[in-house]
Amino acid sequence: MSDINNMNGSENNNDLLNEDPALSVQAEQQNSAEYHNSSDEAASQYAYVSEHAPKSKPAVSRHPILKGIAFVLCLAIVGVGSVQGYRIYKDHSGTNGFSEYNDDKDADRKSPPKETETESNQIASFSEKGEYKSLFELGSREDAKQLPDIVDDIMPSVVGVSAKFEYTTQYYDFFGWGEGSTSQERMEGQGTGIIISEDGYIVTNAHCIYDDSQHNAGEAIEVTIRFSDESDHSAKIISYDTDSDIAVLKVNESGLKPAVFGNSDELRVGEVVIAIGNPLSFNYFGSVTSGIVSALNRKITINDRTMHLLQTDAAINAGNSGGPLVNSCGQVIGINSAKMASSSVEGLGFAIPINQVKTIVDDLINYNYVTGRPQFGWSIIDISESDSRRYNMPMGAYVIDVQDGSAADKAGIQLRDIVIELDGEKVSSTADINALMSNYKAGDTVTLTINRKGEDVKVDVTLDEAKSNKSNTDNDRKIS
Repeated sequence: MSDINNMNGSENNNDLLNEDPALSVQAEQQNSAEYHNSSDEAASQYAYVSEHAPKSKPAVSRHPILKGIAFVLCLAIVGVGSVQGYRIYKDHSGTNGFSEYNDDKDADRKSPPKETETESNQIASFSEKGEYKSLFELGSREDAKQLPDIVDDIMPSVVGVSAKFEYTTQYYDFFGWGEGSTSQERMEGQGTGIIISEDGYIVTNAHCIYDDSQHNAGEAIEVTIRFSDESDHSAKIISYDTDSDIAVLKVNESGLKPAVFGNSDELRVGEVVIAIGNPLSFNYFGSVTSGIVSALNRKITINDRTMHLLQTDAAINAGNSGGPLVNSCGQVIGINSAKMASSSVEGLGFAIPINQVKTIVDDLINYNYVTGRPQFGWSIIDISESDSRRYNMPMGAYVIDVQDGSAADKAGIQLRDIVIELDGEKVSSTADINALMSNYKAGDTVTLTINRKGEDVKVDVTLDEAKSNKSNTDNDRKIS
């Protein structure tokens, strides 16, 4: 249809050209201008018409309404273009970029208006920081480093911990009666550690080298450390504390690169952190995951031990235990310790705050135990709700052993006593007592309410300092 309309228009032009030579020259100039001002594609749509083409009668316009509509549309387009052009000119008026189009003769001597201090700061902020920020940028400290630089710097300080355990398995006869036979079994576990001194001291989780849950194998019989260069070195267990889940190891090496420790008290919820470790096995040595601090001082009970931990959504899996949780400056601010294992939850990882770790490690190296920690010197078990109903006794902590000369022994605690209160706080399990004990230190006196043969008795106990029997071979050392 467009080609036909063009042809009709050409015929009309020919008639006019033949009738008036002046119009012929003017029309030729107009056609020439239209050709050169259009694009190549548009120019190809114009047809060439000879001056000697046969004359034809002027065509009568058959579409006056369409022409009217086209004229209105043209006016609209021109109007919109004029408004947009005016906006562009207004936005850039006074700048050097448009000075050549200014009719003012002094335009080239005019300087652009000065930016206010506020506008200047906004422009600088935009150019330096960008309009959009990544999650890492939003959650990082002001002195943050690039993530690859953090990993490169911390990786030589991260090691693998491999521990071998030996335990006894009891077999019974076919019907489950009698002691049957026994056999010595072995198992191996792998975790992560952090170098804390140039001469070979390493910190990790106590459960990496001491088993008190899976097979009750106790202390590992052999520990091997794998460095980031994949070399293996034999390690010695210096000491460990199962309550805080911290252990100190030592390799006979020097010139090692210790990690840099930060201040976990400065952490904020939402701050970016990365976790480094060896999930599942050494096949994934030095794996790096990232996340944020989800919570501070989270109270968690693990194997009847109450701990106050950092919570993070950075992926922490079996094998990551003992590895570093690092802030955006590359400083270790936590020791990865546990993960909430469930098919219905994800992103619930926990780490021991590094400020706790520093104090514990110093004590383990210098004294072989955590100083100031209180103890009763007894062994207790829980009385469940069902046992309480069955034997007509209160729920609480049932005393099954009292160590000679201990705080409990000196206070007159007896076998079969049931502890039901500690300083007025009701307790129904050993976990309740352990949780309350975190509020006391060695030398403090507490009042216990004990059910003894059906009667409630109050007993004052002055707490002893808990100590370890492991020997210590080094003194006066601290981590920074």
